Amino acid sequence: MPEYCFFQKGPNLIAIESANTDAAAQLIAQGFEKQFEEIGAADEKEALTRLTDIRKNSEIDRHNFLAGAGEMPLIGVLAAAATWLIQKK
Repeated sequence: MPEYCFFQKGPNLIAIESANTDAAAQLIAQGFEKQFEEIGAADEKEALTRLTDIRKNSEIDRHNFLAGAGEMPLIGVLAAAATWLIQKK
């Protein structure tokens, strides 16, 4: 299964085989930026689909982490208040 690398310029995202250095050089000359992800896939279409799924899951994980990080201080304050009330008795 070949490895694919990705190049992006604005909304355009292109997958090429990592071994194809000539195409990579042409895309960079056209102003495309190489993305850090490299994915093994059967063809370019599957590689793009897998990259989209990975980025979507990454965004969901980031959102879930930030949502939990916002609630953790509140839980800590409530736990401290409950502990204080229990120890006061």
